[in-house]
Amino acid sequence: MAKNKNNQALWGIRIKKNTPLLFQKIGNSIDIDKRLYKEDIAGSIAHVEMLFKQKIISFKIKNKIIYGLIKIEKEITNKKFEFNKKYEDIHMNIEKRLFQIIGEEAGYVHTARSRNDQVITDFKIWIKSATKEINLALNKIIKNTLKLAEKNIDTIMPGFTHLKNAQVISFAHYLMAYVEMFNRDIKRFSNNLNNLDENPLGVAALSGTSFNIDRNYTTKKLGFKRPTNNSIDTVSDRDFVLDFLYSVSVCSMHISRIAEELIIWNSDGFNLINLSDKVVTGSSIMPQKKNPDPLEYLRGKSGSTYGNLFAMLTILKGLPLSYFKDLQDDKEIIFKSNDTLLDCLKIFDEILKNFTPNKKQMLKLANSGYITATDLADYLVKNHSISFRKAYQKTAAVVNLAEKKNKDLDQLTLKELKKIEPKLTNDVLKVFDLKNSVNSKRSYGGTSFDNIKKMIMKYKKQK
Repeated sequence: MAKNKNNQALWGIRIKKNTPLLFQKIGNSIDIDKRLYKEDIAGSIAHVEMLFKQKIISFKIKNKIIYGLIKIEKEITNKKFEFNKKYEDIHMNIEKRLFQIIGEEAGYVHTARSRNDQVITDFKIWIKSATKEINLALNKIIKNTLKLAEKNIDTIMPGFTHLKNAQVISFAHYLMAYVEMFNRDIKRFSNNLNNLDENPLGVAALSGTSFNIDRNYTTKKLGFKRPTNNSIDTVSDRDFVLDFLYSVSVCSMHISRIAEELIIWNSDGFNLINLSDKVVTGSSIMPQKKNPDPLEYLRGKSGSTYGNLFAMLTILKGLPLSYFKDLQDDKEIIFKSNDTLLDCLKIFDEILKNFTPNKKQMLKLANSGYITATDLADYLVKNHSISFRKAYQKTAAVVNLAEKKNKDLDQLTLKELKKIEPKLTNDVLKVFDLKNSVNSKRSYGGTSFDNIKKMIMKYKKQK
């Protein structure tokens, strides 16, 4: 094995005194960024292939470097690689091992690049891959939500505003609202892919390089659409990190919202859904309890993803151009948010498979709270040529009458209704039927059964 004459910190010749252990500790990031080893090796291979193409290094050196890099990747994959904190990060750990494998020719690998452009290249490649994994998980969530919606098109429930009964809806229509949210999440993540699809490799430390490199070549090799335009912006840019963190935060918020609703609906006060024993836990003191802990986990984790977004915003807000040590925290923040969201998506997918609506209780609750009052107001407008505001007043009087007599709207007789509006006929009684109410909402995006069926089919074709 060739001996590496520079088996010390990179700046060991320039910096005469040993760095205190505390500074070494805060300076190294290998425990975090070792996750980037595949991306780092792919970037280095593309880089040396470009250097050879441009006649900056020889064919022999190029092949030796690629041989060593492939060997290192196998060692790391097979857990036979020793990560050394002395060498700070994944880039230097790989480079030092490359010296051990092929000797002094390893020194050519860093020609015409810096760790500044190297790390951003690795990071962008990783985020592209992570984004695609998240979108696959979101697609799975949408598919399982569509299955649940398809089974519950005719399941009647109250729609709420202010957590009070508002208008009657289909449970499937409620579920499809979250399909819309998760579909927007997919679009948001996909838009990020286009924005970050610029190759940083070749801008070096901040000013570019005097070597005759070909950035279009490495752009194609690494699967980017185009090279970045400004070397200073490239090494200081973390907008793509913020975009990812923001998208994670919004997706976490959507998961938290449905988790909160299912927690409320699972409560004894509502009892609108039943959770399988697979997605509840017990109490240490109360034998009867079945607690929705996984849902509470989902609701709580939105806080940490928000925190990661604000941490990164705070790091960036006061930084001049271009690179600073402050930026080192970006990877840990991203990895945490990514891992948390993937866990939450997997948990939520399990919950989707392990809860059922309590249809009788949903129908019972839908029959309370004068939920078809708006239907009556609409009926008056359509059938008796009065303004909606006038119809609203008459309907409010009908509700007051029902409340006074301790009746639901559908329990009022025609005689009682005619005291408010003498023109009413027997036909008005149909508006108090819950299914009629649901099916009357035929406007695009409304809750009618036909609308829901069409929307489910639309999304099934897309997935």
